[in-house]
Amino acid sequence: VPPVMQMYGNKIGITRLPSLPPSEVPSKSKVVWEKFSPQTKFERQLYHYGTFPEGFHWGVSSSAYQVEGGWNADGKGPSVWDTFTQKPGNIPNNDNGDVACDSYNKIDEDLHMLRALKVKTYRLSLSWSRIFPNGYKSSHNQKGVDYYNRLIDGLIANNITPMVTLYHWDLPQALQHINGWDNPEMINIFNEYCDFCYATFGDRVKFWITFNEPQTIAWSGYGLGQIPPNVKQPGDAPYRVAHNLLKAHAQVYHTYDEKYRASQGGLVSISLNAEWAEPLDINVPREMVAADRALQFQLGWFAHPIFKNGDYPDAMKWQVGNKSELQGLPNSRLPSFTDEDKAFIQGTADVLYGSENTAVNEQKAVAWGLRRLLNWLKEEYGDPEIYITENGVATGTAVTVDDTDRIFFLKTYVDEALKAHNLDGVRVKGYIASSLMDSFEWLKGYTVGYGLHYVNFKHSSRPRTPKRSAHLYFDIMRNNGFPLPTEEEMLYGHFPEGFIWSTATAAYQVQSILTNTLYFDSPAYIWDKFAHTALKISQDENGDIACDSYNKITEDINSLKTLRVNHYRFSISWPRIMPDGTTRKINEAGLNYYHRLVDALLAANIKPQVTLYHWDLPQALQDVGGWENDTIVERFRDYSDVVFNSLGDKVKFWITINEPYNVAMIGHGTAPYIVAHNLIKAHAEAWHVYNDKYRAKHGGIVGITINSDWAEPRNPYKQEDVDAAVRVVQFQIGWFAHPVFNGDYSDLMKNIIRERSLAAEFTPAEVARIKGTHDYFGFNHYTTVLAYNMDYKNLEGAGTVADRTWLDSGSFWLKVTPVGFRNILNFIKEEYGDPPIYITENGVSERESMNLNDVHRIHYYDNYINQALKAYLLDGVDMRGYAAWSLMDNLEWTMGYDERFGLFYVNRSDPSLPRIPKKSVWHYATIINCNGFISPGEIPHECQIHEPGIDIPGTYLLIYM
Repeated sequence: VPPVMQMYGNKIGITRLPSLPPSEVPSKSKVVWEKFSPQTKFERQLYHYGTFPEGFHWGVSSSAYQVEGGWNADGKGPSVWDTFTQKPGNIPNNDNGDVACDSYNKIDEDLHMLRALKVKTYRLSLSWSRIFPNGYKSSHNQKGVDYYNRLIDGLIANNITPMVTLYHWDLPQALQHINGWDNPEMINIFNEYCDFCYATFGDRVKFWITFNEPQTIAWSGYGLGQIPPNVKQPGDAPYRVAHNLLKAHAQVYHTYDEKYRASQGGLVSISLNAEWAEPLDINVPREMVAADRALQFQLGWFAHPIFKNGDYPDAMKWQVGNKSELQGLPNSRLPSFTDEDKAFIQGTADVLYGSENTAVNEQKAVAWGLRRLLNWLKEEYGDPEIYITENGVATGTAVTVDDTDRIFFLKTYVDEALKAHNLDGVRVKGYIASSLMDSFEWLKGYTVGYGLHYVNFKHSSRPRTPKRSAHLYFDIMRNNGFPLPTEEEMLYGHFPEGFIWSTATAAYQVQSILTNTLYFDSPAYIWDKFAHTALKISQDENGDIACDSYNKITEDINSLKTLRVNHYRFSISWPRIMPDGTTRKINEAGLNYYHRLVDALLAANIKPQVTLYHWDLPQALQDVGGWENDTIVERFRDYSDVVFNSLGDKVKFWITINEPYNVAMIGHGTAPYIVAHNLIKAHAEAWHVYNDKYRAKHGGIVGITINSDWAEPRNPYKQEDVDAAVRVVQFQIGWFAHPVFNGDYSDLMKNIIRERSLAAEFTPAEVARIKGTHDYFGFNHYTTVLAYNMDYKNLEGAGTVADRTWLDSGSFWLKVTPVGFRNILNFIKEEYGDPPIYITENGVSERESMNLNDVHRIHYYDNYINQALKAYLLDGVDMRGYAAWSLMDNLEWTMGYDERFGLFYVNRSDPSLPRIPKKSVWHYATIINCNGFISPGEIPHECQIHEPGIDIPGTYLLIYM
């Protein structure tokens, strides 16, 4: 069998349908793979905002053995799970359900949780052996019946609809003594029990589930022998058991149909489970067949007889039949239904309920598999109504109420169900979260928990405490899904007149170092040496050629013209001008290159934004300690003076140092404070050189470009996480901005520096020299993180994670989180005295196979630039300019050419390295030409820029669902 990727455990419910033809092999539902498998990562991940229709069924679930306890209270008989768990060694820590959550004695507490959540539906199961202790009606136990009457009456009194499972794995032990579900007599015995339940509770219960996960009962109970009754006969027992379960289900369905439906008006069905199966390669037919067969052996085993034609899927009959023949058996191990059986089974469901759960260390959360499974059900079973009757994730015992993983799980899985409903037309009618509270989790005992409420099993009273996920789920239900948050709505408007629109590159990443041979007896850049020695990467993966911008000024200028930018940010290569980093040798050829570039820009009416230092330190300076050597401050001052003097009459926008945080942190693990100290002083000296010698005659501005993520607390209700988020921002943006804009390091940083005995504080004279060395705030920003406290002593004492609902990119660290951009711009305004802000880098990477239709990047720029517009128009942030990173795909440092940030694709297989515009070029050009965002009502508009040869009115603003 070809390998098949399994997407774990979806239990689904669907409405009753007329007889359908048997499934083909593979089934016609292969259209789901054909539709969804080619999706890009962006298309899979993009979050969908919207709501379910009115009347959508929201609820939570539990099951009798997992929560009730009272295993022998008031006449209850033992079940197979009582017998199994009470034997030492079967369950971790010898856990069992003898007490569990003690729900048998805590109806009021359970009702309180349900009432507080404001759920519409509660899915519970009845304990057969609590009602009939030995499984037969003759053993009727009224106290057990009274318990369920009290529970059901309490639900009704609180306007909560009970959804009742008649059998959730806890078979009376007495019936297992007659071989349990492997005995055909169980069909009538089960019918007797269900008949009693209908008659007793059916006046109030309108949703009935006959069996929970019959596939698990048959395969795990009688094949693998993992769960009671622990029979290990995988060759034949599961098929016999499933045969009996299907007949038993059909019998009790007909009993309700004939005796109770007219008076009670309820619905009866079955809850099936399935794992989504994805072909490893959609283009390989046998892998498509294998994926389809995997679904037919799980879901189709029971759904096909009930919802299609009363018989097993052909894929299953052929597979088992062929193997049985090869084994020399006279008949297939898969039993056959008579025509009478088929007619009796087909259509025995009014709705089909189901669930999906993900367990720690076993199953993986792959939310997009749920959407595909729902679509498969739509195609396979004739567009039915679908109820998801369990969905949840387990977390370990270390997690109590702060269950971040469950929050991520709910947000992603519910959203995939919403996509199926809103985008694909799947008739999803209900969603039940698993589970109401932590409980006995079968073979895992109490080592994991699925609950929205934490239960302290070490306390005799089993207190329940709502987790963060309970609050989230409350909000999801209240909002009936995920309405678009106000802060993510598009704002239509314009930036101020004279706004600077730019794009950016850096010398080492694009220029090519091989073109100037005056100083290449040994590597002159620290990155050159690193790329050739430390990484040992090939010439194609270093900056030797890069994009060859050194020789392609004309091509680059043409690209900039296409973008309609009025500025271009690039960096000066220090060793290209001063090979050893000092004034002893000035390389006139290097300076001449920059004159030619600047002159070409100005001739095209594009103004240069020049960065003096973008990480490519002369190797000669690194050989004497680099930024850890105090003399670097003087060296940088001298270098800046040379550049200002040579280019200052043409360049009016200067950046001293790009991202000093990364310079300090990356490659200086033992001395980041010393490096940062010298970087700040070097910046200040360069600013003073310009201020003292060149400002009056050149009239330019000088600043430093600081980078920072925005940080939100992982748990906004936890002070430790709130404090950690503050530290993350202060250690990125504040480390350098606070001395430059406010004078000296922040008190938070100084306290940590002193606490760790790190000698890195400014003298009063240095503070005076550094404070105010800015004409603007240069800012690079890409993403947002969720911060939490960490006890061990990294710099900021904080760890970070990403919300799984955030879009990925081609860089592991870069998640698409536009709202954080507006937040941090407001932070800069409030923290640093409302300075003029220039965004000097912002962009997104991709890794997937080259596609010029880069909708991911278009989505990123649309949303990030719009958040900047909100900061300007709504918040009064003094926004002056924006630069997209980057002009073209280039060498992305240690990632080589694998991560592509470019607006232009550089075809590296062509020796001429042509720059080819991606779709984002025309989109960014439109934003520039419109100086912001025009409203849909203004489209078509004369400011729109269309790709040559394409002029389609109304396509300016792309809407992604």
